[in-house]
Amino acid sequence: MFSFFRRKTPSAADPAFATPVVVPEHASDAAASESATPEAHALAAPESAAPSTVPEAAPAEVPLPVPAAQTANARGGWLDRLKTGLKKTGAGLSTAFTGAQIDEALYEELETALLLADAGVSATQYLLDDLRRRVKQARATEAQQVRALLADAVADLLAPLEKTLVVGAYHPTVIMVAGVNGAGKTTSIGKLTRHLADAGASVLLAAADTFRAAAREQLAVWAGRTQVEIISQQGADPSAISFDAVAAGRARHKDVVLVDTAGRLPSQKHLMEELGKIRRVVTKADATAPHEALLVIDGNTGQNALAQVRAFDDAIALTGLIVTKLDGTAKGGVLCAIAREKPIPVYFIGVGEQIEDLQTFRAREFAQALLGL
Repeated sequence: MFSFFRRKTPSAADPAFATPVVVPEHASDAAASESATPEAHALAAPESAAPSTVPEAAPAEVPLPVPAAQTANARGGWLDRLKTGLKKTGAGLSTAFTGAQIDEALYEELETALLLADAGVSATQYLLDDLRRRVKQARATEAQQVRALLADAVADLLAPLEKTLVVGAYHPTVIMVAGVNGAGKTTSIGKLTRHLADAGASVLLAAADTFRAAAREQLAVWAGRTQVEIISQQGADPSAISFDAVAAGRARHKDVVLVDTAGRLPSQKHLMEELGKIRRVVTKADATAPHEALLVIDGNTGQNALAQVRAFDDAIALTGLIVTKLDGTAKGGVLCAIAREKPIPVYFIGVGEQIEDLQTFRAREFAQALLGL
């Protein structure tokens, strides 16, 4: 399910499992300025947290036990919710196969359904061409056979997006998380933190979303629920907070540092530039970081999600996506568009508000849910 790695086995004495600690403010204006030297940044953090620019040798990776939320039964229940959530997206596709003959009319119906599901022109044409080839090769004679073949085509198209998030090659693994307001960014960070903690990884949160009111408080609530530490400084520069969090994560031997950045629209140029600055400042704290740059996108936004992927990738070089709010969306086909035009891995997808509703992405599961199989 999740594939997380760490250097040691967790114990009750591990400070990661103690009452969450809000680190007192200590970031200076120098740390907030991108032009400040690494030495100035080091002075802004506690002496013990002074960063090193020398990459730390990667430890041997040891697999962690799978948390209870990832058992086969839990996964099966979640798949049922995924199918229910994608019903609106798949309704047009399912209707096209009802009493249909394998002819041009069927392909036209499927083309319309895929476009309405926001699969995009390029992915739609690709899928239909691939489907025609599969139908001919399989010598299909019934519409339901074509339905299964379309699921196979979608699964193969989405397969390059299926990738497992791995932590442990670096200590800490620094993960930046971005997204527009309302996409579920902070909530997704909280859920991911819970999964990591359940897998035995020690996590440090950085509340660098100083743009949105109450974002810091929201992340602090998640820190309390998951019993992890948080770097939180009211009114501080987000770059300074991010720098201090990475430095503290190194000093405290954390497995993961999760940086919650401000929600922003790609059209907000000053905020997008700030996001790029955060990335550069994080690199000053650790020459190898950030190790992951994730974008949280709302599954209901359709083709706009593809535009967000392009813009954020230009700003921070995305390594992965988290797709939320797939429950009840009619635009789940956008993953096909992403796979065709901007194939950045989808690490997780979400279909609800509960912790267990954020799960690893699997191409075939998604394709079968999309086609109602």
